[in-house]
Amino acid sequence: MRHLLILCLLLSSFSFIQAQSAMPVKWTFSADKISTNEYELVMTAQVDKGWYVYSQYLESDEGPIPTSFTYENEKDFELIGKNEEVGDKKTAFDELFEMKISKFGGEVKFKQKVKIKKGVNTISGYVEFMTCDNERCLPPTDVPFNIELK
Repeated sequence: MRHLLILCLLLSSFSFIQAQSAMPVKWTFSADKISTNEYELVMTAQVDKGWYVYSQYLESDEGPIPTSFTYENEKDFELIGKNEEVGDKKTAFDELFEMKISKFGGEVKFKQKVKIKKGVNTISGYVEFMTCDNERCLPPTDVPFNIELK
């Protein structure tokens, strides 16, 4: 009976370790005030070593799912320019997808300037992204966010 209990504990520990490694990207969200009614939204991905997230700007939709941001309250603000990507960007032919792609490892910041309407104090939505290592890809994931404008 004691051996069965130890075996169960080992298996549950192994499952926990596998579940941890299946979440290789952690997101944080913030906003920097630029002027009275303008902010820069900063969406930061911390990507585990050996894993990657993909650029928003891929050459084709026949490869990985690009990182994208969807805003729920778009009537409350206006996007200013394109979303900027800041990080260690690697662009090359990818054997897994058999096409040229751009991807990020480590830390990547996605920055979007917005002009808000009076009285707006949060911007909410979700980021959709796909993550892969050199052997496998995880299904696309949605992570909701609620960014306070201070």
